[in-house]
Amino acid sequence: MILVTAAVIEKDGLILAARRGQGKHMEGFWEFPGGKLEPGETPEQCLARELTEEFGIESEVGEFLGESVFDYGEKVIKLIAYQVVHLAGEFQLHDHDEIRWLSHGEMHDVEWAPADIPLLELVKHMLMKD
Repeated sequence: MILVTAAVIEKDGLILAARRGQGKHMEGFWEFPGGKLEPGETPEQCLARELTEEFGIESEVGEFLGESVFDYGEKVIKLIAYQVVHLAGEFQLHDHDEIRWLSHGEMHDVEWAPADIPLLELVKHMLMKD
């Protein structure tokens, strides 16, 4: 099982979704950005590193939201989601070809990667709490 982190970044009641770029596994699908844990790394450290690498931003990893396990056939991933605050930096696209800030009502307007779909209910609940 591969451990992968996912950042749920909220700004002004909108949630960041990123579309996987050309040539990437699950190309064209939307996801909560993040990445694979490296040896000796905590999920929180992984997320902060991945967001810097993928977008060139500084962030603060907050509350654990939940997780999902998905079998893609060739691999099984455990997706670990956290609330994340964007602290500084303009979003630059390195691994993705588009980002969108989605409202609660727009969450199903994009085609999510299968592993991310179970997290949508957690995210909707988080938005409704705010």
